[in-house]
Amino acid sequence: MANVDVAAVQQRVAQDSQVITRFLRDLCAIPSMDSRIGPVGERVQAEMRKLGFNKVWFDSMGNTVGQIGDGPRSILFDSHLDTVGIGNPDEWDWDPFSGKVEKGRFYARGACDEKGSTPPMIYGMALARDLGLLEGWTAYYFGNMEEWCDGIAPHALVEHEGIRPDFVVIGEPTKMQVYRGHKGRVEIEVTVRGRSAHAASNHLGDNAIYKALPLIDEISRLEPQLGDDPFLGHGKITVTDMSVRTPSINAVPDLCKVYVDRRLTFGESAEGAIEQVRSLIPKPLSGTGEMTVEMMKYAEPSYTGFVFPVDKYFPAWALDEGHPLVQAGLQAARLIGLPDHAPSKWNFSTNGIYWMGKAGIPAIGFGPGEEETAHTTQDSVLLADVVKAAEFYAILPALL
Repeated sequence: MANVDVAAVQQRVAQDSQVITRFLRDLCAIPSMDSRIGPVGERVQAEMRKLGFNKVWFDSMGNTVGQIGDGPRSILFDSHLDTVGIGNPDEWDWDPFSGKVEKGRFYARGACDEKGSTPPMIYGMALARDLGLLEGWTAYYFGNMEEWCDGIAPHALVEHEGIRPDFVVIGEPTKMQVYRGHKGRVEIEVTVRGRSAHAASNHLGDNAIYKALPLIDEISRLEPQLGDDPFLGHGKITVTDMSVRTPSINAVPDLCKVYVDRRLTFGESAEGAIEQVRSLIPKPLSGTGEMTVEMMKYAEPSYTGFVFPVDKYFPAWALDEGHPLVQAGLQAARLIGLPDHAPSKWNFSTNGIYWMGKAGIPAIGFGPGEEETAHTTQDSVLLADVVKAAEFYAILPALL
Protein backbone atom coordinates (compact mmCIF):
# COMPACT_ATOMS: atom_id res chain seq x y z
CA MET A 1 0.00 0.00 0.00
CA ALA A 2 1.39 3.40 -1.00
CA ASN A 3 1.71 6.29 1.42
CA VAL A 4 -1.29 8.49 0.62
CA ASP A 5 -0.99 12.23 1.19
CA VAL A 6 -4.71 12.90 1.54
CA ALA A 7 -4.20 16.64 2.00
CA ALA A 8 -2.33 16.85 -1.31
CA VAL A 9 -5.10 14.93 -3.06
CA GLN A 10 -7.79 17.18 -1.60
CA GLN A 11 -5.86 20.32 -2.51
CA ARG A 12 -5.55 19.23 -6.12
CA VAL A 13 -9.23 18.23 -6.34
CA ALA A 14 -10.24 21.60 -4.91
CA GLN A 15 -8.19 23.31 -7.60
CA ASP A 16 -10.01 21.29 -10.27
CA SER A 17 -13.50 21.66 -8.77
CA GLN A 18 -14.87 24.16 -11.27
CA VAL A 19 -13.55 22.31 -14.31
CA ILE A 20 -14.99 19.03 -12.95
CA THR A 21 -18.47 20.52 -12.56
CA ARG A 22 -18.26 22.27 -15.92
CA PHE A 23 -17.30 18.96 -17.51
CA LEU A 24 -20.40 17.33 -16.00
CA ARG A 25 -22.64 20.05 -17.37
CA ASP A 26 -21.07 19.58 -20.81
CA LEU A 27 -21.79 15.84 -20.67
CA CYS A 28 -25.43 16.28 -19.68
CA ALA A 29 -25.91 18.85 -22.46
CA ILE A 30 -25.15 16.13 -25.03
CA PRO A 31 -28.19 13.83 -25.50
CA SER A 32 -27.22 10.16 -25.28
CA MET A 33 -30.52 8.27 -25.20
CA ASP A 34 -31.06 4.88 -26.86
CA SER A 35 -27.39 4.03 -26.20
CA ARG A 36 -26.18 6.50 -28.83
CA ILE A 37 -23.08 7.52 -26.93
CA GLY A 38 -20.80 8.48 -29.83
CA PRO A 39 -20.99 12.28 -29.39
CA VAL A 40 -20.78 12.22 -25.59
CA GLY A 41 -17.93 9.70 -25.88
CA GLU A 42 -16.03 12.13 -28.11
CA ARG A 43 -16.40 14.83 -25.46
CA VAL A 44 -15.11 12.44 -22.79
CA GLN A 45 -12.17 11.42 -24.98
CA ALA A 46 -11.22 15.05 -25.56
CA GLU A 47 -10.99 15.55 -21.79
CA MET A 48 -8.90 12.41 -21.32
CA ARG A 49 -6.48 13.53 -24.05
CA LYS A 50 -6.21 16.96 -22.40
CA LEU A 51 -5.29 15.21 -19.15
CA GLY A 52 -2.62 13.10 -20.84
CA PHE A 53 -4.14 9.62 -20.74
CA ASN A 54 -1.78 7.08 -22.35
CA LYS A 55 -4.45 5.71 -24.69
CA VAL A 56 -7.97 6.77 -25.60
CA TRP A 57 -10.25 4.89 -28.00
CA PHE A 58 -13.70 3.59 -28.94
CA ASP A 59 -14.15 -0.17 -28.68
CA SER A 60 -16.06 -2.21 -31.27
CA MET A 61 -19.41 -1.67 -29.56
CA GLY A 62 -18.83 2.07 -29.40
CA ASN A 63 -17.94 2.41 -25.72
CA THR A 64 -15.22 4.86 -24.69
CA VAL A 65 -12.03 3.54 -23.10
CA GLY A 66 -9.14 5.46 -21.59
CA GLN A 67 -5.95 4.02 -20.11
CA ILE A 68 -3.33 5.34 -17.71
CA GLY A 69 -0.24 3.32 -16.82
CA ASP A 70 0.86 -0.18 -17.78
CA GLY A 71 1.48 -1.88 -14.45
CA PRO A 72 0.85 -5.57 -13.71
CA ARG A 73 -2.33 -4.94 -11.68
CA SER A 74 -5.38 -3.40 -13.29
CA ILE A 75 -8.37 -1.46 -12.03
CA LEU A 76 -11.31 -0.25 -14.11
CA PHE A 77 -13.67 2.63 -13.38
CA ASP A 78 -17.06 1.89 -14.92
CA SER A 79 -19.56 4.65 -15.73
CA HIS A 80 -22.31 4.37 -18.31
CA LEU A 81 -22.70 7.39 -20.58
CA ASP A 82 -26.14 6.63 -21.97
CA THR A 83 -29.39 7.73 -20.35
CA VAL A 84 -33.06 6.93 -20.56
CA GLY A 85 -35.20 9.32 -22.58
CA ILE A 86 -36.83 12.43 -21.17
CA GLY A 87 -40.42 11.17 -21.48
CA ASN A 88 -43.01 13.91 -21.76
CA PRO A 89 -41.11 17.22 -22.15
CA ASP A 90 -44.01 19.07 -20.52
CA GLU A 91 -43.27 17.32 -17.22
CA TRP A 92 -39.90 19.07 -16.93
CA ASP A 93 -39.75 22.50 -15.28
CA TRP A 94 -36.35 23.15 -16.90
CA ASP A 95 -34.48 22.06 -20.00
CA PRO A 96 -33.45 18.45 -19.24
CA PHE A 97 -30.12 18.87 -21.04
CA SER A 98 -28.90 22.31 -20.02
CA GLY A 99 -30.46 21.65 -16.61
CA LYS A 100 -30.32 23.97 -13.64
CA VAL A 101 -28.35 24.43 -10.43
CA GLU A 102 -30.32 25.07 -7.28
CA LYS A 103 -28.91 25.04 -3.74
CA GLY A 104 -25.78 23.27 -4.93
CA ARG A 105 -27.69 20.53 -6.72
CA PHE A 106 -27.45 20.07 -10.48
CA TYR A 107 -30.64 18.87 -12.16
CA ALA A 108 -30.41 17.36 -15.67
CA ARG A 109 -31.09 14.11 -17.48
CA GLY A 110 -28.26 11.76 -16.59
CA ALA A 111 -26.80 13.90 -13.80
CA CYS A 112 -27.45 11.09 -11.33
CA ASP A 113 -27.77 8.09 -13.67
CA GLU A 114 -24.92 8.10 -14.41
CA LYS A 115 -22.91 10.90 -15.97
CA GLY A 116 -22.16 12.31 -12.51
CA SER A 117 -19.37 9.80 -11.90
CA THR A 118 -17.48 10.31 -15.16
CA PRO A 119 -15.76 13.66 -14.40
CA PRO A 120 -14.50 12.65 -10.95
CA MET A 121 -13.34 9.27 -12.25
CA ILE A 122 -11.30 10.82 -15.06
CA TYR A 123 -9.86 13.61 -12.94
CA GLY A 124 -9.24 11.21 -10.06
CA MET A 125 -7.27 8.88 -12.33
CA ALA A 126 -5.13 11.72 -13.70
CA LEU A 127 -4.52 13.04 -10.21
CA ALA A 128 -3.53 9.60 -8.93
CA ARG A 129 -0.98 9.35 -11.73
CA ASP A 130 0.43 12.81 -10.98
CA LEU A 131 0.83 12.04 -7.26
CA GLY A 132 2.35 8.60 -7.74
CA LEU A 133 -0.70 6.70 -6.50
CA LEU A 134 -0.95 4.48 -9.59
CA GLU A 135 2.53 2.94 -9.42
CA GLY A 136 2.25 -0.70 -10.48
CA TRP A 137 -1.24 -0.21 -11.89
CA THR A 138 -2.93 -0.09 -15.25
CA ALA A 139 -6.06 2.01 -14.77
CA TYR A 140 -8.96 2.12 -17.23
CA TYR A 141 -11.90 4.45 -17.56
CA PHE A 142 -14.80 2.65 -19.25
CA GLY A 143 -17.61 4.94 -20.44
CA ASN A 144 -20.20 2.52 -21.69
CA MET A 145 -23.80 1.86 -22.66
CA GLU A 146 -25.75 0.17 -19.87
CA GLU A 147 -29.38 1.24 -20.17
CA TRP A 148 -30.04 -0.99 -23.17
CA CYS A 149 -28.92 -4.27 -21.53
CA ASP A 150 -27.10 -4.43 -18.18
CA GLY A 151 -23.67 -6.01 -18.35
CA ILE A 152 -23.45 -6.41 -22.12
CA ALA A 153 -20.79 -3.70 -22.49
CA PRO A 154 -18.32 -5.15 -19.95
CA HIS A 155 -19.09 -8.66 -21.22
CA ALA A 156 -17.98 -7.59 -24.70
CA LEU A 157 -15.00 -5.66 -23.31
CA VAL A 158 -13.68 -8.81 -21.62
CA GLU A 159 -14.57 -11.43 -24.22
CA HIS A 160 -14.24 -9.44 -27.47
CA GLU A 161 -11.72 -6.72 -26.62
CA GLY A 162 -9.61 -8.85 -24.28
CA ILE A 163 -9.50 -6.41 -21.34
CA ARG A 164 -10.12 -8.18 -18.03
CA PRO A 165 -9.39 -5.97 -15.02
CA ASP A 166 -8.45 -7.28 -11.59
CA PHE A 167 -10.81 -4.86 -9.80
CA VAL A 168 -13.77 -2.70 -10.80
CA VAL A 169 -15.36 0.41 -9.32
CA ILE A 170 -18.91 1.08 -10.55
CA GLY A 171 -19.96 4.73 -10.48
CA GLU A 172 -23.72 4.26 -10.26
CA PRO A 173 -25.24 6.48 -7.52
CA THR A 174 -24.53 5.25 -3.99
CA LYS A 175 -25.09 8.40 -1.87
CA MET A 176 -21.27 8.57 -1.51
CA GLN A 177 -21.19 5.22 0.27
CA VAL A 178 -19.50 1.95 -0.64
CA TYR A 179 -21.89 -0.61 -2.14
CA ARG A 180 -21.06 -4.28 -2.60
CA GLY A 181 -23.95 -5.94 -4.45
CA HIS A 182 -27.54 -6.02 -5.58
CA LYS A 183 -30.29 -8.37 -6.73
CA GLY A 184 -30.15 -9.99 -10.12
CA ARG A 185 -32.95 -10.35 -12.60
CA VAL A 186 -34.29 -12.31 -15.52
CA GLU A 187 -36.51 -10.85 -18.22
CA ILE A 188 -39.32 -13.19 -19.22
CA GLU A 189 -41.57 -13.19 -22.27
CA VAL A 190 -44.97 -14.86 -22.15
CA THR A 191 -46.50 -15.52 -25.58
CA VAL A 192 -50.24 -16.14 -25.78
CA ARG A 193 -51.76 -17.32 -29.05
CA GLY A 194 -55.41 -16.92 -29.99
CA ARG A 195 -57.49 -16.77 -33.15
CA SER A 196 -58.50 -13.64 -35.01
CA ALA A 197 -62.01 -12.75 -36.12
CA HIS A 198 -63.94 -9.63 -36.99
CA ALA A 199 -65.01 -7.78 -33.83
CA ALA A 200 -68.61 -7.91 -35.11
CA SER A 201 -68.31 -11.70 -34.97
CA ASN A 202 -66.04 -11.95 -31.96
CA HIS A 203 -67.60 -15.27 -30.94
CA LEU A 204 -65.70 -16.83 -33.85
CA GLY A 205 -62.35 -15.71 -32.45
CA ASP A 206 -60.20 -16.58 -29.46
CA ASN A 207 -59.02 -13.34 -27.83
CA ALA A 208 -55.34 -13.61 -26.90
CA ILE A 209 -55.64 -10.70 -24.44
CA TYR A 210 -58.45 -12.39 -22.51
CA LYS A 211 -56.41 -15.62 -22.37
CA ALA A 212 -53.48 -13.71 -20.87
CA LEU A 213 -55.47 -12.03 -18.08
CA PRO A 214 -55.64 -15.00 -15.65
CA LEU A 215 -51.85 -15.41 -15.86
CA ILE A 216 -51.30 -11.69 -15.24
CA ASP A 217 -53.58 -11.87 -12.21
CA GLU A 218 -51.63 -14.82 -10.82
CA ILE A 219 -48.32 -12.99 -11.34
CA SER A 220 -49.66 -9.97 -9.44
CA ARG A 221 -50.18 -12.19 -6.37
CA LEU A 222 -46.97 -14.24 -6.62
CA GLU A 223 -44.49 -11.98 -4.85
CA PRO A 224 -45.09 -13.15 -1.23
CA GLN A 225 -43.97 -16.62 -2.32
CA LEU A 226 -40.61 -15.44 -3.68
CA GLY A 227 -37.24 -15.89 -2.01
CA ASP A 228 -35.66 -13.64 0.59
CA ASP A 229 -32.10 -12.88 1.71
CA PRO A 230 -30.84 -10.94 4.76
CA PHE A 231 -28.60 -8.69 2.65
CA LEU A 232 -30.19 -8.49 -0.80
CA GLY A 233 -33.79 -8.61 0.37
CA HIS A 234 -36.94 -10.13 -1.12
CA GLY A 235 -37.41 -11.21 -4.73
CA LYS A 236 -39.66 -9.09 -6.94
CA ILE A 237 -41.87 -9.73 -9.96
CA THR A 238 -43.63 -7.18 -12.16
CA VAL A 239 -45.52 -7.27 -15.45
CA THR A 240 -43.88 -4.33 -17.21
CA ASP A 241 -45.23 -4.31 -20.75
CA MET A 242 -47.56 -5.95 -23.26
CA SER A 243 -47.76 -6.05 -27.02
CA VAL A 244 -50.64 -7.24 -29.15
CA ARG A 245 -50.99 -8.40 -32.74
CA THR A 246 -54.32 -7.77 -34.36
CA PRO A 247 -55.34 -7.25 -38.00
CA SER A 248 -57.09 -4.00 -37.03
CA ILE A 249 -58.70 -2.28 -34.08
CA ASN A 250 -61.93 -3.89 -35.27
CA ALA A 251 -60.61 -7.42 -34.92
CA VAL A 252 -59.99 -9.99 -32.20
CA PRO A 253 -56.23 -10.13 -31.48
CA ASP A 254 -54.58 -13.44 -32.25
CA LEU A 255 -51.33 -12.82 -30.32
CA CYS A 256 -50.46 -11.19 -27.00
CA LYS A 257 -46.98 -10.92 -25.49
CA VAL A 258 -46.57 -10.17 -21.80
CA TYR A 259 -43.20 -9.00 -20.49
CA VAL A 260 -42.14 -9.77 -16.93
CA ASP A 261 -39.29 -8.28 -14.89
CA ARG A 262 -38.27 -10.79 -12.21
CA ARG A 263 -35.78 -9.55 -9.61
CA LEU A 264 -33.75 -12.44 -8.20
CA THR A 265 -32.34 -12.61 -4.69
CA PHE A 266 -29.78 -15.14 -3.48
CA GLY A 267 -31.10 -18.70 -3.59
CA GLU A 268 -33.17 -18.06 -6.73
CA SER A 269 -32.20 -19.09 -10.26
CA ALA A 270 -33.30 -17.90 -13.67
CA GLU A 271 -34.59 -21.37 -14.51
CA GLY A 272 -36.53 -21.56 -11.26
CA ALA A 273 -38.07 -18.12 -11.80
CA ILE A 274 -39.16 -19.03 -15.32
CA GLU A 275 -40.66 -22.27 -14.08
CA GLN A 276 -42.58 -20.35 -11.40
CA VAL A 277 -44.29 -18.32 -14.13
CA ARG A 278 -44.74 -21.37 -16.33
CA SER A 279 -46.53 -23.12 -13.47
CA LEU A 280 -49.17 -20.37 -13.57
CA ILE A 281 -50.33 -21.32 -17.08
CA PRO A 282 -53.98 -22.40 -16.78
CA LYS A 283 -54.24 -26.18 -16.93
CA PRO A 284 -56.41 -26.26 -20.08
CA LEU A 285 -53.58 -24.41 -21.92
CA SER A 286 -50.64 -26.31 -20.44
CA GLY A 287 -48.73 -28.23 -23.09
CA THR A 288 -50.91 -26.96 -25.95
CA GLY A 289 -48.42 -24.35 -27.20
CA GLU A 290 -51.09 -21.66 -26.87
CA MET A 291 -49.18 -20.08 -23.97
CA THR A 292 -45.39 -20.28 -23.66
CA VAL A 293 -42.93 -18.79 -21.15
CA GLU A 294 -39.31 -18.15 -22.17
CA MET A 295 -36.25 -16.17 -21.15
CA MET A 296 -35.74 -13.16 -23.39
CA LYS A 297 -32.59 -12.74 -25.51
CA TYR A 298 -30.80 -9.63 -26.71
CA ALA A 299 -29.08 -9.39 -30.10
CA GLU A 300 -29.72 -5.82 -31.21
CA PRO A 301 -26.84 -3.99 -32.90
CA SER A 302 -25.19 -1.10 -31.08
CA TYR A 303 -24.95 2.28 -32.79
CA THR A 304 -21.73 1.07 -34.47
CA GLY A 305 -23.50 -2.04 -35.80
CA PHE A 306 -21.72 -4.36 -33.34
CA VAL A 307 -23.81 -7.34 -32.22
CA PHE A 308 -23.10 -9.32 -29.04
CA PRO A 309 -25.95 -11.78 -28.37
CA VAL A 310 -26.76 -12.50 -24.72
CA ASP A 311 -29.53 -14.08 -22.67
CA LYS A 312 -31.39 -11.51 -20.59
CA TYR A 313 -30.32 -13.12 -17.34
CA PHE A 314 -28.44 -10.97 -14.84
CA PRO A 315 -27.20 -12.81 -11.71
CA ALA A 316 -27.49 -11.50 -8.16
CA TRP A 317 -24.12 -10.72 -6.62
CA ALA A 318 -22.43 -9.50 -3.48
CA LEU A 319 -18.76 -9.09 -2.70
CA ASP A 320 -17.87 -10.29 0.78
CA GLU A 321 -17.68 -7.45 3.29
CA GLY A 322 -14.19 -8.54 4.31
CA HIS A 323 -12.82 -8.50 0.75
CA PRO A 324 -9.77 -6.22 0.35
CA LEU A 325 -11.58 -4.11 -2.27
CA VAL A 326 -14.53 -3.44 0.06
CA GLN A 327 -12.20 -2.65 2.94
CA ALA A 328 -10.07 -0.36 0.77
CA GLY A 329 -13.24 1.44 -0.29
CA LEU A 330 -14.32 1.96 3.30
CA GLN A 331 -10.83 3.16 4.23
CA ALA A 332 -10.81 5.60 1.29
CA ALA A 333 -14.18 6.99 2.38
CA ARG A 334 -12.90 7.52 5.94
CA LEU A 335 -9.66 9.15 4.81
CA ILE A 336 -11.47 11.77 2.74
CA GLY A 337 -13.78 12.59 5.64
CA LEU A 338 -16.98 10.76 4.73
CA PRO A 339 -19.08 9.29 7.58
CA ASP A 340 -18.38 5.74 8.70
CA HIS A 341 -20.92 3.32 7.27
CA ALA A 342 -21.56 -0.35 6.64
CA PRO A 343 -21.25 -1.23 2.94
CA SER A 344 -24.69 -1.34 1.39
CA LYS A 345 -26.41 -2.35 -1.86
CA TRP A 346 -28.34 -0.93 -4.79
CA ASN A 347 -32.03 -1.59 -5.28
CA PHE A 348 -31.66 -1.39 -9.05
CA SER A 349 -29.31 -3.26 -11.37
CA THR A 350 -25.83 -2.27 -12.62
CA ASN A 351 -22.99 -3.67 -14.70
CA GLY A 352 -22.01 -5.54 -11.55
CA ILE A 353 -24.23 -8.34 -12.79
CA TYR A 354 -21.45 -9.08 -15.29
CA TRP A 355 -18.32 -8.02 -13.41
CA MET A 356 -19.11 -10.03 -10.27
CA GLY A 357 -22.24 -11.94 -11.21
CA LYS A 358 -20.90 -13.64 -14.34
CA ALA A 359 -17.14 -13.02 -14.49
CA GLY A 360 -16.33 -13.16 -10.76
CA ILE A 361 -14.25 -9.96 -10.96
CA PRO A 362 -14.29 -8.15 -7.58
CA ALA A 363 -16.38 -4.99 -7.85
CA ILE A 364 -17.70 -2.29 -5.57
CA GLY A 365 -19.87 0.72 -6.16
CA PHE A 366 -19.19 4.32 -5.25
CA GLY A 367 -20.72 7.40 -6.78
CA PRO A 368 -22.50 10.68 -6.16
CA GLY A 369 -26.28 10.85 -6.30
CA GLU A 370 -29.30 8.97 -5.02
CA GLU A 371 -30.77 6.21 -7.15
CA GLU A 372 -34.29 7.33 -6.20
CA THR A 373 -33.94 10.32 -8.57
CA ALA A 374 -32.77 8.18 -11.50
CA HIS A 375 -35.11 8.05 -14.51
CA THR A 376 -37.25 10.85 -13.03
CA THR A 377 -37.62 14.54 -13.80
CA GLN A 378 -35.70 15.12 -10.55
CA ASP A 379 -32.58 13.41 -11.95
CA SER A 380 -29.90 15.31 -10.03
CA VAL A 381 -26.68 15.26 -8.08
CA LEU A 382 -24.99 17.45 -5.49
CA LEU A 383 -22.07 19.17 -7.22
CA ALA A 384 -20.00 19.07 -4.03
CA ASP A 385 -20.35 15.26 -4.04
CA VAL A 386 -19.28 15.06 -7.69
CA VAL A 387 -16.08 16.91 -6.81
CA LYS A 388 -15.56 14.95 -3.58
CA ALA A 389 -15.84 11.64 -5.44
CA ALA A 390 -12.63 12.47 -7.32
CA GLU A 391 -10.75 12.19 -4.03
CA PHE A 392 -12.11 8.66 -3.50
CA TYR A 393 -11.28 7.46 -7.02
CA ALA A 394 -7.78 8.97 -6.78
CA ILE A 395 -6.68 7.26 -3.57
CA LEU A 396 -8.49 3.90 -3.81
CA PRO A 397 -5.87 2.01 -5.89
CA ALA A 398 -3.10 3.00 -3.47
CA LEU A 399 -5.04 1.38 -0.61
CA LEU A 400 -5.35 -2.04 -2.27
